[in-house]
Amino acid sequence: MGNRLILASISPRRHEFLKKLGLDFDVIPSRVEENFVDDELPEEHVLRLAEAKALDVAREHPDQWVIAADTIVCVNGSTLGKPKSREEALEMLQRLSGREHQVLTGFAVCHWNRKKEGRQSVRTEVRVKTLAPGEMEWYANTGEPFDKAGAYGIQGIGSFMIESICGSYTNVVGLPVCELLQLLERLGAITISERGMRVS
Repeated sequence: MGNRLILASISPRRHEFLKKLGLDFDVIPSRVEENFVDDELPEEHVLRLAEAKALDVAREHPDQWVIAADTIVCVNGSTLGKPKSREEALEMLQRLSGREHQVLTGFAVCHWNRKKEGRQSVRTEVRVKTLAPGEMEWYANTGEPFDKAGAYGIQGIGSFMIESICGSYTNVVGLPVCELLQLLERLGAITISERGMRVS
């Protein structure tokens, strides 16, 4: 593989972010189940899963840098993952309607042979307008909510419902790019020069 990163995720949004940065990477999804643990704080949840996903892939590719992430949506103390049905998507949209919620992403970077790893979580506040029943039905019918935490995509059709955000926009999409690059540089995984970014 040479000096290439591994993205331990099949998320097209995360793939697109790394591609736009010009980084060389391969996509090898982890086999870790995105389960919830009782009494676990949202930050603990996303960090635990991101780290588990990164280590799962790094063990089998010990000489490569691995990036993994996990994103959830929190509203009124409840955690929302990806909806498993149209009914669940509509329920999530109803809970977000007219309220502020938090999007949390945990991400982890590791290199098994170099014994280097780091992890971090990022939180963004998002306010959704009051949604009419017809708007929620229409949006669910587009199919967009079904592979997204909280049942909406801020970068897609779901942008129509977002009144404001406070914090990282890319975090809401699924990968806090600024913070990720800072961690990659800190660990020595990449170098950035006038010629661009290079995997170390």
